[in-house]
Amino acid sequence: MPLPRKSYTAEYKLEAIRLASDPESSIKKAAEGLGIPEGQLYRWMRAHKKSGNGAFPGKGVVSRDEELFQLRRELKRVTEERDFLKKTATFFARELK
Repeated sequence: MPLPRKSYTAEYKLEAIRLASDPESSIKKAAEGLGIPEGQLYRWMRAHKKSGNGAFPGKGVVSRDEELFQLRRELKRVTEERDFLKKTATFFARELK
C-alpha cells in the first residue's frame, strides 16, 4: 500500500528555499534538516525561480475574497440552523402548555 503524499504550505516551501539559498548551507543539508528529499527541494527552487512567490498557489494560500465567500456561506448556514432551532423550540413550548 503506497504511503500518503505529504503536502506542504507555500510558506513552508518558501522557507525551505530560503534555507537552501543560504550561502553558509547547502541544498543537501537543508533538505536533510527539513526531512524532505533533495530532488523535491530542487523542484521547489526551479518553480520559485520561474514564477516567483506565485509558484505555490495550492494549500496555505487562500485569497481574501475566497475566504470571505466561505465565511459568508458558513454564516448563512449557521444562521439558518439557529432560526430553525428557535422555531422548533417555540413549537414544542406551545405543545407542552
